[in-house]
Amino acid sequence: MLKKFPRTSIINSMFYYIVTYGCQMNVHESEKIAGILHKDGHTACDTAEEADLIVFNTCCIRDNAEKRALGNIGALKQRKITQKNLIIAVLGCMTQQKGFAASMKEKYPYVDIILGANNLHLLPYYLKLNDRKNSLKIEDTDTYDINIPVDTFRTSYPNAWVNIMYGCNNFCSYCIVPYVRGREISRPPREIINEIKFLLDEGYKEITLLGQNVNSYLCEGYNFARLLSDISKIDKKFRLRFMTSHPKDFNKEIIDIIKSSENICNHIHLPVQSGSDRILKLMNRKYTSAHYIKLADAVYENIGGALISTDLMVGFPTETDGDFEDTLSLVKRCRFSQAFTFVYSPRSGTLSASMPDIDKETKKHRITELIKRQNAITKEISDTFRDKTAEILIENESDGIFTGRTTNGKLVSFKKSGSYKTGDFATVLISVSKSASLTGTILLDANLANK
Repeated sequence: MLKKFPRTSIINSMFYYIVTYGCQMNVHESEKIAGILHKDGHTACDTAEEADLIVFNTCCIRDNAEKRALGNIGALKQRKITQKNLIIAVLGCMTQQKGFAASMKEKYPYVDIILGANNLHLLPYYLKLNDRKNSLKIEDTDTYDINIPVDTFRTSYPNAWVNIMYGCNNFCSYCIVPYVRGREISRPPREIINEIKFLLDEGYKEITLLGQNVNSYLCEGYNFARLLSDISKIDKKFRLRFMTSHPKDFNKEIIDIIKSSENICNHIHLPVQSGSDRILKLMNRKYTSAHYIKLADAVYENIGGALISTDLMVGFPTETDGDFEDTLSLVKRCRFSQAFTFVYSPRSGTLSASMPDIDKETKKHRITELIKRQNAITKEISDTFRDKTAEILIENESDGIFTGRTTNGKLVSFKKSGSYKTGDFATVLISVSKSASLTGTILLDANLANK
């Protein structure tokens, strides 16, 4: 049941600094945290040293992200002693692990506020309580209504992240997300479409739809393909991306929508995790390597210029040399443009945590070999862009150098020229290819490129 709290505003405004761990989902949630604090009269600062309030937006999906968060929180112990008015808040899914918040309260007594991933909107209320009594330690990680509207202080122009759903129903055996984020809840389609129309009217040029598994979106008679189709028909020049997809739910209907749309990007992030059917079954992924290859072939055959990126894990419990060779074979067969590679680490509370682990040296050898194989393929794909033109959405500018991406996700850098600025579309001739990036030269006038 949703708890009701009085509307509050802190009289003494603070400088705040947000430390973010994890994926794009958390980046967007940090934008929401910033929006909540900004609306309440607080101001962002550039470094943690300047801050009166330090917010850790945590992630527990991977062990290294959790360890980095705890290490950085621990490093503030001495500062808290000397700067007694400093407020430390720890938010996000790390705190929603069973018993974690209570343990943190005991081990890190100088942390003032501990909130879960689904009650970020309560931060101003608890800051007010903390402002009244600085020694108060607050722990609140109950699940609340995720549809409570919050302002978003966006920092990723020209891209805007838009959540279409929250939670996950898949229960992959290695993943903690369903336990800390809860079951899938899809936002109403009209609410999503209206938010996107507003963002496009505000000048954003790229929309990225977010969800733990966007392909399983279902609300008010809309599945993901229908939602994608309606968004893509908005009468504006913009790019539409989405993440993350799940191979068990990604299908030909989605591929056909992408094929028929000018706005949906021809880059698909489709995590496979392993090429071994035995390991995929142990992971509870609910598809086979043959099914995945069939999907990849359908993407390449139907969507012009499409590239696929993926996630790959090595060292899953009981993984043999033969299982690893199956992964290498799938990488060779599917030719990913990029792969985010990880070494398995057990997460407490998941099914795989009770499975027999394999030794670190074997994991190290396999991840090194996997990265080597994938880097060679990435370079070969990059080389195919040389001496060709591509439309680039300019995302950043630093020291006279623009960076942006092709529609199929390749990063391109080029010298600033003419009246171009961040958020413009530019036609670029690619001249140099590196492993994961390209370099080129602007060809057209900005006014022509952005019609």
